Amino acid sequence: MRNIVANRSGKRGQAPGTPVFVGEKYLETPLVTTIAYDESRATEGQTADRPKFIPSHARSGVTWINIDGLHDADLIASLAKSYGLHPLVLEDILNTTQRPRCEDYGDFLYLTFKMLRWDSTQRRIDTEQVSLILGDGYVLSFQEKPGDVFTSLRERIAKGKGRIRKMGADYLAYCLIDAIVDEYFAILEQVGEVIEVIESDLAVKPDSQLLQRIHRLKREGLLLRRSAWPIRDMLNTLEQVGGTLLTDEVRLYLRDVYGHSVQVIDTIETLRDLLAGMLDTYLSSVNNRMNEVMKVLTFIATIFIPLSFIAGLYGMNFRHMPELEWRWGYAAVLALMAMVASGMLFYFKKKKWF
Repeated sequence: MRNIVANRSGKRGQAPGTPVFVGEKYLETPLVTTIAYDESRATEGQTADRPKFIPSHARSGVTWINIDGLHDADLIASLAKSYGLHPLVLEDILNTTQRPRCEDYGDFLYLTFKMLRWDSTQRRIDTEQVSLILGDGYVLSFQEKPGDVFTSLRERIAKGKGRIRKMGADYLAYCLIDAIVDEYFAILEQVGEVIEVIESDLAVKPDSQLLQRIHRLKREGLLLRRSAWPIRDMLNTLEQVGGTLLTDEVRLYLRDVYGHSVQVIDTIETLRDLLAGMLDTYLSSVNNRMNEVMKVLTFIATIFIPLSFIAGLYGMNFRHMPELEWRWGYAAVLALMAMVASGMLFYFKKKKWF
């Protein structure tokens, strides 16, 4: 079970803007990937060593610097110093418990949101925080670990597909956001398939393992909701701010992503309602099964009550009981007990109690 409350004790007592890493360490050494491109060319380089960052004004075209692994605060601070980032932004980048939001710092925009991927092995959602810095001619991205949903975007840049190499850094930021939101749809499809399997099992054999699967899926739905809802507000804020960093054309694209985020939220709420209904169905099925068991036991107990009375009556062994001397007394009592049991069964059947 994942811990939803991160340990932030390392920040206690620190001054605002102090770069303190809060999160899990996934790599020994962070990986720095730099992609520089314009309409005519595209170059890409990756290193695990600490590179010398070149400010954006010294480059032409668009520069995209991505860092995988946030535990090296000095590396992040070096990049922040090269690009003139505010100390509070540096602090937020290193804190992986941020709520998705957008902030305008004038010369650049700071965005943070949750990137989700489906872990097919464990059948659960894998989440990590992604921070973006959009400036004049550059985009900086910070991820907790290697692996992301930007593979197709890198291929488009390398091969010059589409219009991305003809556009500016704001369009690159839009493409990154769009890739993350699109992945939410893929995850929702996976969750929907799991729900269909659980519904089938629920109709056949509701058991305790099925209940655990439902609760685990409800937890995944809560994670989806906590990640997706703030993205809508972030995109709404992003469309309204940015000044000259965002062109009118890119703002139109952002409105489209905003619509996608609303659709994601609607789908999440629908799946959550389905899970809640499945939980109610499970509880009803268990109660019905228990009622059936109690019904059978009640029938058995009801039939044996008069039979026990008869057996107890003739088990008192008084001297002057005339039936004790009868030759066919034993057979007669057994016949009487059989008649009583058959009569009760006939009465239950007539009343349609079973």
